[in-house]
Amino acid sequence: MTRKLEFGRKGPPLGEAKQVVVFLHGYGANGADLLGLADPLTPHMPGTAFVAPDAPEPCAANPMGFQWFPIPWLDGSSEDAAAAAMKRAVEDVNAFLDQVLADEGLGADRMILFGFSQGTMMSLHIAPRRAEPVAGVVGFSGRLLNPERLAGEAVSRPPVLLLHGDQDDMVPPASLADAHEALKAAGVEVYGHVMKGTGHGIDNEGLSVALGFMREKLSLD
Repeated sequence: MTRKLEFGRKGPPLGEAKQVVVFLHGYGANGADLLGLADPLTPHMPGTAFVAPDAPEPCAANPMGFQWFPIPWLDGSSEDAAAAAMKRAVEDVNAFLDQVLADEGLGADRMILFGFSQGTMMSLHIAPRRAEPVAGVVGFSGRLLNPERLAGEAVSRPPVLLLHGDQDDMVPPASLADAHEALKAAGVEVYGHVMKGTGHGIDNEGLSVALGFMREKLSLD
């Protein structure tokens, strides 16, 4: 049984949006951490609903925040526990995305998944395994987990934009190139952007690049 995810929402009244962006936050954060990005994006994405759920578990390393799954090298959990938690969280997120589309009255082709760090890991895992392709995936400062499984498990291939700071000391910048290679090998249309002088975060230039990608894939130009 999937868990209900608490979430925040900004945008037009329910049922009136023309497209939806779903933010998946990083380890130890919450949905509100990314939902604030709706404010600078809204003027350039009229008619867009922005939705940001909290991950289903309190974060082991930061009880004030949440996690999609534990991270063994940060919280001492086992690899098996992390894998099991991620599998369950994937089911939770898929159910949440289905409900968002139903509530908003939109098809998957009007949805963007926008992840940061662990939220990027979730987005890159989930999107290609959903039968109905979303309009696109934006992934900041994350990595592709189990890249060797992607080609065999992908059932859809939405376009992906990967962004990473070259000064990231949390997730190695090389993770962008590794994910890019595996996604391309699986037949995914993938783009990459390196944020110069940026650590583990989202800078204005990166957000601008992400905006351009989302507008293009949602045909807002």
